[in-house]
Amino acid sequence: MSRAYKTLRLHLTWPLLKHSAIIPKTCFSYSITSRCAVSTGCKPLTRRKERKPKLPADWHTLSWEERLADTVTPLWRMSYEDQLQWKQEQQHKILLEMTKQLAQYSMHPFSNDLSFPLLPIVASPVSDGYRNKSTFSVNVGVDGNPKTVGFYIGNGKTGNIVCVHGDHLLNMPSKHKMVARHYEDFIRLSPLKPCILLHDGGHWREITIRTNSAGHTMAIVYFHPQTLTPEEIAVHKAVLVEYFTQGPGAVCQLYSLYFQETTMTRCSHEQSPYKLLHGQPHIFEEVLGFKFRISADSFFQVNRGAAEALYKTVAELNRACVGGTLLDVCCGTGAIGISLSPQMERVIGIELLEQAVEDAKFNAALNGVHNCQFLSGKAEVVLPNLMATLNSDGGLTAVVNPSRAGLHYRVVRALRNHLAIRRLVYISCKPDGEAMRNFRDLCSSDYKRKITGEAFKPTVAIPVDLFPHTTHCELVLVFER
Repeated sequence: MSRAYKTLRLHLTWPLLKHSAIIPKTCFSYSITSRCAVSTGCKPLTRRKERKPKLPADWHTLSWEERLADTVTPLWRMSYEDQLQWKQEQQHKILLEMTKQLAQYSMHPFSNDLSFPLLPIVASPVSDGYRNKSTFSVNVGVDGNPKTVGFYIGNGKTGNIVCVHGDHLLNMPSKHKMVARHYEDFIRLSPLKPCILLHDGGHWREITIRTNSAGHTMAIVYFHPQTLTPEEIAVHKAVLVEYFTQGPGAVCQLYSLYFQETTMTRCSHEQSPYKLLHGQPHIFEEVLGFKFRISADSFFQVNRGAAEALYKTVAELNRACVGGTLLDVCCGTGAIGISLSPQMERVIGIELLEQAVEDAKFNAALNGVHNCQFLSGKAEVVLPNLMATLNSDGGLTAVVNPSRAGLHYRVVRALRNHLAIRRLVYISCKPDGEAMRNFRDLCSSDYKRKITGEAFKPTVAIPVDLFPHTTHCELVLVFER
């Protein structure tokens, strides 16, 4: 019995698929004796370049709030069932494009259907107010006030940016809206100007708000020092703390208040340390019975409930490879590796951000997990050297969860050239972007980049909706050889 057949049988009896019942009309069913998705009567999908639904013809006459909702949450006009159906169809189109590109690098002709199953999308258990992290910008508002905290509409190149309050956005929790409004009130009281363009002066920049299921709130305020002295900055930090602890902002009940001075668009903790002004240094979140520490700049999935569904999906896909070693590439704070640790003999995680690696190590110890090792550094630097030292006894499985930029080609090369890796689980938040290049390198017979290992083949794909009301979802793809 082939691995693909076993995988298919596993998913035909998979408990998580109960979530797909809310999709009123499913475009694919799966034969227990076939690896192919077969049509069940849906109209053929027509290819189109744009992935977002078309805006109303009178879009420019709508309110600013409606236009912002169309920009940030383009699917908000649809029922959630229709959103899931739309995303399922989009993922099918993306995988068809992947199949077409892979055919160009192989001896197999392109088929107008998938050669592997695309299973029904896994729904988010919560569709409204699900975000546990939001970043609000500062810019000129609808009324012309440059100290408006919200989200952008417009284009910087054409100079027509307008900052609109996000109180009405369906994916935004009420606590985030509250903190953002109080931050706006605070900077409007401050004598310092906002920093809208880095080279144009000003100080107050965006604010990031993180929350957890226990109700704790962390706020991170970003500040451009310009020519202020440390003593002058200290005065404004003290006023900020007073506002959120004793003034009108005290209603926000901040668990943590951080402050980062930065002269760049984005800075890591290593480049410019986050300074704790008030409260506790971390918040904690529980996922699948494991507790995770979250720092100011740690990566953590923005939808906790759907993240649990995602990690369950990965665990089920990895059930056939229980035991052995798991490589968790781009591991963040270790959520996937720690969640899968009961299945594995050993887990090795690799992450760029040192703070995230510290959190991952702490999280493993916090949960009494002793078979996880976390390494800091660029995956393209760490992984090739690591692969040469790995003992493949018991099997070697890789899970990769990169950013939208995808994996560096040296990472793909190292994974593919290590013949002991027979299964690779790729989690992509943008499979039609740079990840498509990774898919080609994993599966093609192109040896221009010193790729000598046997090519992988996609065997099953499952979308997981972590971002209701938006056009995005996570796609979990299994590659085997």
